Amino acid sequence: MDIPLFPLHTVLFPGGSLRLKVFEARYLDMVSERMRAERPFGICLIKSGPEVGGGAEPETVGTLANIVEADMDTPGILMLRVEGGERFVIEHTRIGADQLLTGTVRAKGEEAALPVPEHCLPSLEVLTVIAQRAPEAIAGPPRDDATWVGFRLAEILPLKAAARQAMLEMNDPVARLEILMAFLRKNQLI
Repeated sequence: MDIPLFPLHTVLFPGGSLRLKVFEARYLDMVSERMRAERPFGICLIKSGPEVGGGAEPETVGTLANIVEADMDTPGILMLRVEGGERFVIEHTRIGADQLLTGTVRAKGEEAALPVPEHCLPSLEVLTVIAQRAPEAIAGPPRDDATWVGFRLAEILPLKAAARQAMLEMNDPVARLEILMAFLRKNQLI
């Protein structure tokens, strides 16, 4: 599958939500086309290069971004809210005449649906408390799903971008939770 890519200094996780301010012509055109076609685009963490202007090299694993809200209060500046779909792996990229990065990607595959294991239940408790105190911080009510809990924690914890990317790339939801539990313990959050 070929999709336009939007390299950013952030990671979008499946099931997560992200607000974007779009003002470069190449991305305004891309978003317009994607909205008409009702198709997602890809968001990838920038491995190297600038976020604005061009020349950004993306990480090889990203997430499909589905546009759920679009608003243009100021001419030439589009405010978007996207939700993360499935993860993908970039096999090849190319830059168009408009400097838009496009990638040939393949689906990374879904993780097995597993409940949060007993030794990781404090992670679900942390999300439950956050959801009660700041419901806007988490996409949806907490649920007993190891992948969902791991992705939500990776979104909201103060992790470096490279650590967030590592959490996105992992295929083992329990191992992801164990790493995040170690972070919570180290920072005395549980």
